[in-house]
Amino acid sequence: MKALVAVKRVIDYNVKARVKSDGTGIDLAGVKMSMNPFDEIAVEEAVRLKEAGVVTEVVAVSIGVPACQETLRTAMALGADRGVLIETAAEIEPLHVAKLLKALVDTEQPQLVFLGKQAIDDDAGQTGQMLAALLRWPQATFASKVTLAGGAVEVTREVDGGLETLALDLPAVVTVDLRLNSPRYATLPNIMKAKKKPIDTIAAASLGVDLAPRTQLLKISEPKARAGGVKVPDVAALTSKLKTEAKVI
Repeated sequence: MKALVAVKRVIDYNVKARVKSDGTGIDLAGVKMSMNPFDEIAVEEAVRLKEAGVVTEVVAVSIGVPACQETLRTAMALGADRGVLIETAAEIEPLHVAKLLKALVDTEQPQLVFLGKQAIDDDAGQTGQMLAALLRWPQATFASKVTLAGGAVEVTREVDGGLETLALDLPAVVTVDLRLNSPRYATLPNIMKAKKKPIDTIAAASLGVDLAPRTQLLKISEPKARAGGVKVPDVAALTSKLKTEAKVI
């Protein structure tokens, strides 16, 4: 069984994103980039299934500029067998990503596709659902537990009322949540081994997907600075401020 895992190159979660002075986007100059944390969890789950003997091959795929190869090397250091880079310099949206992934799935023929439930840069949370719709495959989102057995995958997912367990026939698309697992650290020997693992590069234009933008970015601005809090001597003063200043009661 082959598992395909989509990984995205994003600003490292420890870095504070800064808006460009003209408001046209995020300033990426000299900023540390890394793998999207939710995608790291997806890689870890696929690798664990391989270690359990359920999955035979884990293929990591990323979409973007040549620097995305670093993200694929990270995935391979965590245990992925090989990488595929769909290269494009275009600003791609979730639907573009889903269509490009579908084209790759048609070629690779995996039985299971893992994605993070969302990326921490755009927080869209749409790609997995769109991919499943394009493939006409069953899907399970926000997975907190994944079990493979007998040609099916059982997924426990978090919902507003608690937990929901779904049984999906393979092939299927699964997006993962934070509580699914704790990703391992890449060891130095595995980092060195990852340098020798193959990465195939495919031009996005060759996949026949229209990458014309469907949305227009008007402006990006940082949130307003929050005012400092104040201390009040008693409940009466607090009530007065809530009523007269905050006007919430």
